[in-house]
Amino acid sequence: MSLSIRLSRGGSKKRPYYRVVVADARSPRDGRFIEKIGTYNPLLAKDSPERIKLDTERATHWLKMGAQPTDRVARFLDVLGVKERPARNNPNKGKPGEKATERAEERAEKLRAAEEAAAEAAAQAAAAAAEPATEEPAEEAASEEAPAADA
Repeated sequence: MSLSIRLSRGGSKKRPYYRVVVADARSPRDGRFIEKIGTYNPLLAKDSPERIKLDTERATHWLKMGAQPTDRVARFLDVLGVKERPARNNPNKGKPGEKATERAEERAEKLRAAEEAAAEAAAQAAAAAAEPATEEPAEEAASEEAPAADA
């Protein structure tokens, strides 16, 4: 018989409350268990002492008997100093998926195109600003001649 130390859910809808139980691995999540060794209330603040209550003596007893804790319970046991949990490393966990990378590439492409258009518009504006400077004296000369023609 393989034993597991796991959470058994209680509480109402959207108000979870868990019991930490030792159960046969084949029994249902909220079904038959051998012993209740603690409670976990995720609705309380993380620094609250009432959030996790665990009988560490019984937990060590069941671990010696061969019970395997689930990942969440192993975290609790590690925090309480009962059993050390090895650190995990999954370098691919933080990487975005295919669709997200495609969207990011499309956004980068649009941004590059907008920057190029802005640079091109700035270059045209600079060229347009330089052209009137050379043509202004000709316009002034024409405007000086126009009043003379009216008089």
